Amino acid sequence: MRTITLDRVVRFIIGLAAVAVGFMILYNYSNLVVFLVLAMILSYILDPLANKLQSMGLNRTFGITIILATVILVLVFISTSVIPIIANQMAELTAQLNIDNIRQIAVRVENQLITKFEFLPEGFLEKNTTLVFNELFNVNQLSSIVSNALGIFTNIFSAVLVVPFAAFFFLKDGSKIRRDLLQLVPNKYFETTLTVLDKIENRLGFYFRSVLLQSVFVALSSWATLSIAGLDNSMSVGIAVGLANTIPYFGPILGYFLSIIVSIIETGNFTLVAACILAIFIVQMLDNIVFQPMLFSRSADMHPVAILFIILIGAETAGILGMLVAIPIATVVKITITQLSWSFNNYQVFKRDVSSSPGSD
Repeated sequence: MRTITLDRVVRFIIGLAAVAVGFMILYNYSNLVVFLVLAMILSYILDPLANKLQSMGLNRTFGITIILATVILVLVFISTSVIPIIANQMAELTAQLNIDNIRQIAVRVENQLITKFEFLPEGFLEKNTTLVFNELFNVNQLSSIVSNALGIFTNIFSAVLVVPFAAFFFLKDGSKIRRDLLQLVPNKYFETTLTVLDKIENRLGFYFRSVLLQSVFVALSSWATLSIAGLDNSMSVGIAVGLANTIPYFGPILGYFLSIIVSIIETGNFTLVAACILAIFIVQMLDNIVFQPMLFSRSADMHPVAILFIILIGAETAGILGMLVAIPIATVVKITITQLSWSFNNYQVFKRDVSSSPGSD
C-alpha cells in the first residue's frame, strides 16, 4: 500500500480542481465546447489534404489557409443560398406535420391495408402510430423544436468564425499540442499513450471523412431520385435522408419513413408513395453496393450486432445525439482497451509493476 505524502495530496487536489474546472467549462460554455469539438472533427477531416499540399512543397500554414478559406466560402454559399430554401421547406412541412395529420395519414394507410388483409384489427395502426409519435418524437412540439433549430442559424456567424479559426491551429500546431500533452505522461507509459493516441486519431479521422462523404453522396442521390419521383420538397428530404444515414441500421428506415410521410402530406393521397419508396430503395442499393464498400466498409472494426447494441445504448442515453456519437465513442474505448491489454501483456515495465505489487510473492 502506498504511503500518503504531502506531494501526493497536493497532486490529488490539483487533479481534482482541474476536473472540477473542466466540468464547469462544459456546463457554462457548452456552445464553445461544441465549437471546439467541431473544430477537432474538421481538422481530422482536412488533415490529409493539408499533408498532401505540404508534401507537394507548399508551406503548411499557407496550405491550411487556402483550405480553410475554401471551406468558409462553401459554408457562406450554403448558409446564404441553400439553407434558406431548406428552412422554408421545413417550415411548410412542420406546419402540416402535427399529430392530427399523422393520425389521418395512419387511418388512410390502415384502411388500405385492411381492404387487402381482412385479418388485421381495426385501429391497430392509428393507435400505435400516434403512441409512437407522442412518446418518441413529441410531434406536437415539433414546430417549436424546428424553430429552435432554425434559431441556430442566427448564430452561424459565430460558428463560421470560431470553428475554422480553432481548426487552423489544430492543423498547424497539432503535433506540438500532442507533444506538449505527452510531456505530462510518465516515461514508462509514454510509448503506450502515444500508440493509443495515434491509433485513435487515425481511426477517427478515417471514420469522420468516410461519414461526411457518405452523407453527401446519399443526400445528393436522394435529392436526385426524389426529384425524378416528383416530390416537391426533394432537396430538404434528400438532405435529411443523408443526415439520417449517418446512423447505421436506423438511418435508412428513417429515410423511407420521412419520404413516405412527406409524399402523403404533399399530395393528400398515396400517388407518390410507391415512387418515393423506389427512389429511396435505389439510393440504399447505391449506398450498400457502392458508397460503403468504397468508403468505410469496416472502419469501425466491430461486429454488426455489437454496433446495433451500441447504437441502442446511445439512443437510450442521449437520443438522436447519442446515436450519432455512439460509434466514435465505442471506437475510442475499443482501441484504448485493446492497446492497454496488449501493453500489459508485452511491455516489461507493466510486468514489473504487477510483479512488484503487494501480494505478488
